[in-house]
Amino acid sequence: MNRLFTAFIVGAMVLGVLVGWGVNQGLSPEQAKSVAENLTIITDVFLRLIKMIIAPLVFSTLVAGIAHMEDAASIGRVGVKTMLWFISASIVSLMIGLFMVHLIQPGVGMNLVAETAAAGGTVDASTLTLKEFITHLVPKSIVEAMANNEILQIVVFSIFVGTAVSAVDDKAPAVTALVDQVATIMLKVTGYVMKTAPLAIFAALAATISTQGLSVLVDYAKFVLGFYASLGVLWGLLSLAVVLIVGKRALQLLAAIRSPALLAFATASSEAAYPRTLEELQKFGLSRRIASFVLPLGYSFNLDGSMMYCTFAVLFIAQAYGIDMTIGQQVTMLLLLMVTSKGMAGVPRASLVVIAATLTYFNLPEAGLLLILGVDHLLDMGRSATNVLGNSVASAVVAKWEGQIEEPEPEPARA
Repeated sequence: MNRLFTAFIVGAMVLGVLVGWGVNQGLSPEQAKSVAENLTIITDVFLRLIKMIIAPLVFSTLVAGIAHMEDAASIGRVGVKTMLWFISASIVSLMIGLFMVHLIQPGVGMNLVAETAAAGGTVDASTLTLKEFITHLVPKSIVEAMANNEILQIVVFSIFVGTAVSAVDDKAPAVTALVDQVATIMLKVTGYVMKTAPLAIFAALAATISTQGLSVLVDYAKFVLGFYASLGVLWGLLSLAVVLIVGKRALQLLAAIRSPALLAFATASSEAAYPRTLEELQKFGLSRRIASFVLPLGYSFNLDGSMMYCTFAVLFIAQAYGIDMTIGQQVTMLLLLMVTSKGMAGVPRASLVVIAATLTYFNLPEAGLLLILGVDHLLDMGRSATNVLGNSVASAVVAKWEGQIEEPEPEPARA
C-alpha cells in the first residue's frame, strides 16, 4: 500500500508539472491565472482538512504518550534527552547553513542596490520578540489555541495534562482510555484525509507552474541548488548519526519515512506528513509513548530544515547587496535564530517572518526579502521534508537511549 501511495504521489507531481507547463505555454496570463485560482480550491480544501485534524491529533497523541510513562521522573528524563538532541541538531543545522552559504556564495555578483522601499510590509516582524515568544507559549485558553491551531500552545497544555494524568496514583484509567480512543479515531480520520493527498499535490504544482512557469527554477538556480546541496549535507549527517546510534536497523527507518518525507516535500507542509510519520515510526518498532512524546515536540522545537533556510537566506541577501557581516554578527545571528526559530511551528510563512526580523535586527535591506519570495514555496518543499527526517531521527535516537525500540522477531530456522 505504501508503494502504491508513493507511486500516486510521484505521478501527481509529474502530471502537475506537465499540466502547469502546458497551461503556462498555451493560455494567456489572464487565463492561466484563472485556471490556477480554480486549482487552488483543491489545495485550500486539503490544507483545511489537515488543519482540522492537527490540533486534536497532537493533543491526544501527546497526552497519551505522556500518560503511559511510568512516572514524572520518566517524563523529565525523556524530556531532557529530547531537548538535548533538539539543541544539538539545531546548532548543527545552523552551522551547516552558515558554512555552505559561504562556500557556494549564491548571492555574490548580483550587485543589488538597497532601495528606499522596504519589503517589511509583506510580513510582520514587529511581534517577533523574546517577550512575545515566551508569553505566547502559554495559552490564554486551550479552546482558542485549538481554534487557531497554535501548535506550541497545544503542546504546552498537553504536557501539563499528560503529566497530571501520569502523576495520579491510578493514572486515571478512564481518561487514559478516552485519550487513547480519541487518538485512534483521529488517526483513522487522518487516513481518510491522506487519500486525497495526490489530488492536492497535482493541483498545487499545476497552479504554481501555470502562473510562474518553469523559469522560476532557472532564475534562482544557484540559490535553489545551493540550498538543496546544503540540505543534502544535513540529510547525510542526520542519517549517519541515526545509524551510529540506533544501528543498522536505522536503514529500515530511513526507508520507512520515505513516503511521509515525499508527502511533506510535495505539499510543502511537514504538518501534512505528521500522521503518516507517526504511523511509520510505530511500525518500525518505536514505543508509542516515545514517538507520541518526541514527535509533537519536534514540530515545535526541532525544525532543522527551516533553521538552515533562515541562515542561508539571510546571508544570501547580504551577499546580493554586497554587505559583509562580521564573525561576531554571524554568531549573534545564529543565537538569534536559535530562539526565534522555535516559534515557527504552525505559523503561515513563518520562515519569512523570522528572516524579516533578522534583516531588521542587523540593518540589512528589508527589500531583500523580495528576492526569496518567488522561490519560497519551492524551497519550503525541501525544508519541510528535512523537518520530517530530523524529527524521525530524533524520535529514534531518544527511543534508543530509553531502550524503547522493539527488535524484529527472529525468523524461524529452516529445516
